[in-house]
Amino acid sequence: MHTADPTTRITASEAIVRYLISQRIVVDGSEVPLFPGVFAIFGHGNVTSLGHALEMYRDELPVWRGQSEEGMGLAAAAFAKAMRRQQVMVCTSSIGPGATNLVTAAGVGMANRLPMLIIAGDTFASRLPDPVLQQVEHFGAPATTVNDAFRPVVRFWDRIMHPAQLLTALPQVISMLLDPGECGPAFLGLPQDVAATAYDYPESFFERKVRAIPRPRPDVDEVLAAVNLLKTAKRPVLIAGGGVHYSRAEAELATFALAHGIPVVETIAGKSSLLANHPCYVGPIGVTGAEATNALCSKADVILAVGTRFQDFTTGSWTLFAASAQIIAINAARFDAIKRVSAAVVGDAREGLTSLAEGLIGWRAPSSWTAQASQSRLELQNLVDSRAAADGVSPMSYAQIISAVYAAATPEDYVLTAAGGLPGELNVNWMSKGIATFDCDYGYSCMGYEISGAWGAAFARTKGEVFALVGDGSYLMLNSDIYASVLAGKKFILVVLDNAGYAVIERLQVSKGGNSYNNMLRDSRGDGSEVRVDFCAHAQALGARAVKVHSMDELISALAIARTNDRTSVIVVEARESDWTPGGAFWQVGVPETSRLAAVQSAREQMDAGLAAQRSV
Repeated sequence: MHTADPTTRITASEAIVRYLISQRIVVDGSEVPLFPGVFAIFGHGNVTSLGHALEMYRDELPVWRGQSEEGMGLAAAAFAKAMRRQQVMVCTSSIGPGATNLVTAAGVGMANRLPMLIIAGDTFASRLPDPVLQQVEHFGAPATTVNDAFRPVVRFWDRIMHPAQLLTALPQVISMLLDPGECGPAFLGLPQDVAATAYDYPESFFERKVRAIPRPRPDVDEVLAAVNLLKTAKRPVLIAGGGVHYSRAEAELATFALAHGIPVVETIAGKSSLLANHPCYVGPIGVTGAEATNALCSKADVILAVGTRFQDFTTGSWTLFAASAQIIAINAARFDAIKRVSAAVVGDAREGLTSLAEGLIGWRAPSSWTAQASQSRLELQNLVDSRAAADGVSPMSYAQIISAVYAAATPEDYVLTAAGGLPGELNVNWMSKGIATFDCDYGYSCMGYEISGAWGAAFARTKGEVFALVGDGSYLMLNSDIYASVLAGKKFILVVLDNAGYAVIERLQVSKGGNSYNNMLRDSRGDGSEVRVDFCAHAQALGARAVKVHSMDELISALAIARTNDRTSVIVVEARESDWTPGGAFWQVGVPETSRLAAVQSAREQMDAGLAAQRSV
């Protein structure tokens, strides 16, 4: 831009819309919009200015009507995951509760390093009409609004107090959204008077710009140190995290592991980085992982962690790895790469693996170690087969229901879940048929992500079906995007597993010495615990094709029919209250130091004993 550039006088709202439209990116060889759409619920604060601008450009930047602001945000996060962060959805809300409803979804994006752009209405910059409808006043801090609640859950936060500020704010937003190390949600607060104010913007500001996600190359010395360390390894393990997907490094990972004979385990975010039939695939790691996989990891002397943030569910609260095991971390985010005194290789996952491979030519892990890994993989498969087997008991277990969905899925289908017992059951029992075909929000573990996320993923997937698995608890928490999917024509297949409560938290409650309380419907306070929700009728009322099944044969038939249906299909099946796939790792939670219950005292002793293996560095 230059001061002599011709200008156009438009509102700040129109400037935002035109700038977003001008941003492009190349995905799979085709130039596409960086911002393919907007999830919106209009209200005062965004309807009269930003909403007007979006209507004027409705063909270039389509708007999709949400049913709840949180659902819109979760859909945006799931869309970004399914697109491997190559495109970004926008969410816009009114001031007040519309905005704060988006805070939870922003937390999902922040925890999982997913890009999304949130534009919320705000109070008046002039303050002349204050207090306006839905304004929360802070007596000693009049500049504070509810939009300040976004600060802890976004990577970029700004309140536009003058239309000219967009000239510097919007390029910063784009830069952050595309940064592989800093990526996360961005927030713009748009005061109502500023949104409506016109300004002479340079025309060059709106010129088409084709963007690219940078691939930062790792430092030569960091690569050399990592190579030298790996060459000393007798029992190396490679942990594939979500960064493998975001780098689109799956092919390089498969080649690297095979060339050097290194066993590969996956975090929940990294699941489907390798196909389950890859010779080096061992299984899922951590608290929601498999016992055989974790046992192998506990023997490792060098851990090569690629694109993981080392969440406690991955590390078993840092008890899973031997105290003497050394860690190499390839990560685009320096913050993650240096955790636990790792030998950091700061850079893009694909470029990091490529650089390591160049230094490791001719080196392979000992064949005896590779053989142990193969045995662990066989043990995992035997576990999965045994869990899937019919046993004649009704209702079916989570694992048996998952096995039916898995059998119905093709390599092009996509499976999605989030909180409760399903993450652990899917992480172990779903053996990936396709690359980048699995999404589980276990960074924020957000109940309600399953349905809204499936709606968002349906925008991203051009092939196959989106399967979402949800428990009865998450269904009741956020379900209105069933209708959003019908309204938008973005179909998915939802399997509702009803075990009459928050069963996995009840399991944690009881396993740590507590009594079952306030989790299962049967032990909740009130007189209505015998009343059950008719999920099938409810889903039908939201416009979905819905059916309740009672057997494996009925489930298999319903899944086949759902694939042919013209809209979102819901299959309801009762599941066992407590029949969990064995495995996992130690997990540190807060067990009371003192209690009148002997079971709690015993649980505390077990917790303290487990912490003896916890690494401090």
